[in-house]
Formats: sequence, C-alpha cells, structure tokens
Amino acid sequence: MKKGRVTIKDLARQLDMSTSTVSRALTDHSDVSSETRKKVKDLAESLDYQPDPIAVGLRRNETGIIGIIVPQIVNRFFSKCISGFQEVAHASGYKVMITQSAESQEMEKENITTMINSRVDGLVVALSRQTSNLSHFGKIFTADIPIVFFDRVDESLNTSRVIIDDYDASYNAVKHLIEQGCRKIAHISGPINLEISKKRLAGYKDALNDHQLTMDENYLVFSENQTDQVKNITDYYLGLTNRPDGIFVINDAFAIEMVYHLKREKIRIPEDIAFVGFNNEIVSEFVDPPLTSVDSPANQLGEEAARLLLSHINDAELKPEVKVLKSKLVIRKSSLKKGI
Repeated sequence: MKKGRVTIKDLARQLDMSTSTVSRALTDHSDVSSETRKKVKDLAESLDYQPDPIAVGLRRNETGIIGIIVPQIVNRFFSKCISGFQEVAHASGYKVMITQSAESQEMEKENITTMINSRVDGLVVALSRQTSNLSHFGKIFTADIPIVFFDRVDESLNTSRVIIDDYDASYNAVKHLIEQGCRKIAHISGPINLEISKKRLAGYKDALNDHQLTMDENYLVFSENQTDQVKNITDYYLGLTNRPDGIFVINDAFAIEMVYHLKREKIRIPEDIAFVGFNNEIVSEFVDPPLTSVDSPANQLGEEAARLLLSHINDAELKPEVKVLKSKLVIRKSSLKKGI
C-alpha cells in the first residue's frame, strides 16, 4: 500500500472490488451484502481510511466549509471576531477556512480565488485597508456563494453586513473629551476609503459642532495605521503652535505608542493632552496612565456575521440585512482631566 492518505481506490484494489462497490459498502447501501460491507469496513478501519470531506461535499453540492477573510489574524480585534465566528460555525456543523489579506487588495483577491476553488458554502469578509476596487467580489456573486461583510464594509454592495455603530462610538468618545474640558481635540483617522473611517470622522465632527467647537483641519490626520508613522505624527502635533489638548486615536496600539513618545518629551497625560483609543486592548488597562478606549464587541460581531451567513446559506431568497452593534466607552485615567 502506498504511503499517504488512503483512498477508496486503495481499498478497492486490495479487496479486488470496484470503487463503486466499496463506496456503497461504506455508506451501508442496501444493494451490497452485509458480508461485503463488513470486509470493506474492516479494511477501512485497519488502514485508518478517512473520507475526503471535499469530495463528499461536491457530490452533495456542498462542502460543509465556510470561509472568513480578515485583514490581520494577529490583530486581537479580528482574532476575537474569528473566535466568535468559529464558535457559531462549529455549533452548526461547519468547518472554517481562515485567510488574511495582510491589508493588501491583491492578497484579498487571491483569498477570494482560494475560497471559490475550495468550494466554500459561504463567506464572511472584512475589507483590507487598501481595498478601493471591489470588482474581485464579482467572482463570488457569479459563483452564487452567499457572502456577508463585517466591520470593514462597503455600503455600495447590496449584501448583508454586520457593523459597529462607529459614528456613535466616535461621537461619544469626543463628547467625553469635551466634558473633560478639552477644546482643541485632534483625531487620528484610518484610511478615508474605509467606511469605518468615514463614520468615525463624521462622529468626531458632529460632536465638535454640537458643542459649538470649530474643527481645526491641522488636528485631523489620516493614517495607514503603520507603526512607523506614530513617531512622525507625534512630532507633527508637538510642532504645532497651538497643540491639541485631547486626541481621539484610530486604535489603542497607536495611542499607547504616541503616549510613550509624548511622555519622553515631558508632556503630561492627561493634564496636557488627554487620550481616547479604540478597541480596548488588554494592555490598555495596564499602561501608564491606563488608556480610555472604545470597547467594540468583536466576539459578538463574529457571531452575528456567522449567524447571518448561515441564514443566507439555508435560505437563498433571504434579502440583504444590516445588523448594527453598539460599543461602549471604557473610561480610564488617560482622559480624566477633571478630578485627577
């Protein structure tokens, strides 16, 4: 017997039977005698034969596999989304194929091709930060594969999506800084092509406007969220004649590094500049000072995306649906100018 995965052909060859007879015996088909079924199953067990789930799925026109594409697996937010997604998928009898775009549109295209070639029954996607052209998703629609977008979405696509209320989260974060006495509030935003960046920017602007504060364009920075940008952006704010007294930042990692650089320049946090981050990373509670942050329900986001996808798999006529989840602001010392 050759090395590697044992196939039905291997069993048939050793038993001197046809592959169709072996296949029917393994599935207890009534036209195969009990004696033959026993011979086939005994050999299959002795050789540790395992059916190929892809091949079985193709015969049934399904694979029992659903896919998820995220920008970065190492990102704790997306890791929690994956955990929630996988928990719901597993409970429903599905296996999960996970790929990452590494924030690249080209890699995202390759991931789409991989998912199609793997015959996934459905797909959940969070767009990469580089994605500006959505034409590669046309292959998914052509293949008639149900798809749900989550977190990073494009509203021009008529598909189901699960999102966080980024506008509300941003508005409340900036409102908190205003309530702490900040009047010169900066915002470090993500790439403007992303819907989440647009929504957070809108929340930032409206919070200022509703509290009779004028937005200073010098305080608004768009970042690709690259770690090598943090020091440059910190130096940029330090170089302003009228420095900000509060900053709402794209994510916690960015905020924590910026606080580090500012403290090296003897800037007091929050007395001189108050900070609010996003995603409420574990480390945010333990840095000095502990970081105020928007806590996004990442695990729930993955769960809801999975449930919505399964609904589409089970009902091809289901119309696109949008689910919006709320976040909450976890207040810590980095933003508390009053009463510190």
